[in-house]
Amino acid sequence: MCVFYCTFVCHFGRLKHIKLLIRNLEIFKIIMPNLDLQRIKQQFSIIGNSAQLNRGIEIAVQVALTDLSVLITGESGVGKEHFPKIIHQYSPRKHGPYFAINCGAIPEGTIDAELFGHTKGAFTDAKSERKGYFEIADGGTLFLDEVGELPLSTQARLLRVLETGEFIRMGDSKVMKTNVRVVAATNLNISKAIDEGHFREDLYYRLNTIEIKIPPLRERKEDIPLLFRKFVVDFADRYRMPAIRLTEEATEMLKSYYWQGNVRQLKNVAQQISLIEERREITPDILARYLPAHQMHRGLALAGQQTQQGVPMEELKMLYNVVGAMKREMDVLKAQLEQMQKSHDSRTKIEDEIVEWEQGQVLPPSHDSVALKEGAEVANVEEVKELNLADMERDTIQKALIKNGGNRKATAVDLGLSERTLYRKIKEYGL
Repeated sequence: MCVFYCTFVCHFGRLKHIKLLIRNLEIFKIIMPNLDLQRIKQQFSIIGNSAQLNRGIEIAVQVALTDLSVLITGESGVGKEHFPKIIHQYSPRKHGPYFAINCGAIPEGTIDAELFGHTKGAFTDAKSERKGYFEIADGGTLFLDEVGELPLSTQARLLRVLETGEFIRMGDSKVMKTNVRVVAATNLNISKAIDEGHFREDLYYRLNTIEIKIPPLRERKEDIPLLFRKFVVDFADRYRMPAIRLTEEATEMLKSYYWQGNVRQLKNVAQQISLIEERREITPDILARYLPAHQMHRGLALAGQQTQQGVPMEELKMLYNVVGAMKREMDVLKAQLEQMQKSHDSRTKIEDEIVEWEQGQVLPPSHDSVALKEGAEVANVEEVKELNLADMERDTIQKALIKNGGNRKATAVDLGLSERTLYRKIKEYGL
């Protein structure tokens, strides 16, 4: 009898959930044709009209009616933080609490206490009992930004909450329940992180019930002038000065730029130019001062994609830097060869003098002449070595590490790599 009752309750619960899901989908079919994208963008400060961006907003509104977990992916600075707010606002939980947690900004030793709470005396600084975000956000939405930075132990606890709604405070044994809608975001390549053992595969599939991909700024070229104009007008109002304006050539330069930092970088550039430049009309020459040169000619590259040969973009970035270093060294070598060509006649004359002196025909040559002869002999016996990309890559990384005093984070920024890729290269080359 008990088994029959439990089975009935289970099926009744599923049926209730299915009915609710169908009802939500029916509601969505009604509101979807009347969905005012421009109003939503204005409400959540989203600027742009690209098809990818619009599609992301539509998906956010659609999944808001359900309780499914959502994973928002995209590069750093693309504006992922707007979409959890859309999901929360258009969901039945909109009157409940909403919290945004940057998982990458909380130290590993305290992240569990922040998310799940702790009891008094659970650790050294735990002087009183404290509720975690999963407890205080009950009935609402929790946005876990940079979820890929969570420690593996915390990932296991997060998986349990997502699957059962249960968690345990640090230092306690009592199982607690919560009803929280989780929206997560990351700029990591999760598949790669799973292969490297840094992210749980089961957690990824649990979070990635629905995925919303936010395109990088370089794939939204038509939105770049709109964003820039909005930023400069805002800064002009804030600092009470005339707004700057771009020439047509400068606008094209802005659109063709790589924008590795995406919208965040564009906003910083707009602010710098607005504050520093006295001229209000910005030409390409002026604009170029605020755009890092190593990103100037990378506008055609698509970050996060792979080539037909399956080479990751980060590897291509590294090769780009290596080839750039090779080109600089070749330029130096070319200049040296030209200098050698110019001094050929004088060197030949010095060598003739040395021969005549050895035969006793003239006075001993100067010290400089002997040094030149020795240098020429060394140059004649030295072999030209074939350039090796791996050696050049290793040399480039080593020089960058020396330049940054061994600071790996700064070195990764200089080379255009993620810190994980840099660590792998350092280990690979034994640096």
